[in-house]
Amino acid sequence: MNPTEATRLKESEPAATITDRSLAAWEIVSVVSSVLIAEWILSASAGRSKLVVAIPVTLAFVLIICSHVLRGETARELGLRLDNFLPALRLLLLPMIVISGIALLIGFLSGARLDFFRWHAERLIVFQLALGFGWGFLQQYVLQSFMNRRAQSVWGQGAVSVLVTALIFAVLHFPNPWLMVITFVGGVVWAFVYQRQPNLFALAFSHGVMTWVLVSALPPALLNHLRIGLKYFG
Repeated sequence: MNPTEATRLKESEPAATITDRSLAAWEIVSVVSSVLIAEWILSASAGRSKLVVAIPVTLAFVLIICSHVLRGETARELGLRLDNFLPALRLLLLPMIVISGIALLIGFLSGARLDFFRWHAERLIVFQLALGFGWGFLQQYVLQSFMNRRAQSVWGQGAVSVLVTALIFAVLHFPNPWLMVITFVGGVVWAFVYQRQPNLFALAFSHGVMTWVLVSALPPALLNHLRIGLKYFG
């Protein structure tokens, strides 16, 4: 390679980096916008038919999957793996214990009755936990395998991308104030762990268990039945 070609390559690298960062930022905004449209506009105006809500959500997932394919991201890179399940779980264990303890203390001081059957009371606990794992897996996949990774493309690995990921998770639970606080704290923990040990199964387990514990321990009025968007007011 002659000096002229080497200089040309060096000059093209910053432009490529800027383009990749811009694309990653656009992807984040696009998916967040789709979810907010589903939460705030379509879910409130759809009436009894909720199928229309699936339109922006489906488009968001199409964008996410296409993004994975175009960037050549493998299942292992995204966190669909088992080899680091226990290391990821070890990182999650202490925050789970601390947050559970705080929730139990708040529930006790507020006089709320600890009820492990409060969440989907019509289902057996095993089905409650299975539902929590499945819903948690879906959320963690979008939050970590997409939002976190794209945030790292823009701001790099570390505190900024972790906080941005957590902030996005909290904003998607607007305007429920306590749920936003909880999801921000949880988002920080999960984004931090994902950047060190990317394992969606451990994160989904943590997400499901923590949701179950928080709903069981905290006063129901505090979380307003986990309502978000316009449903929070109705």
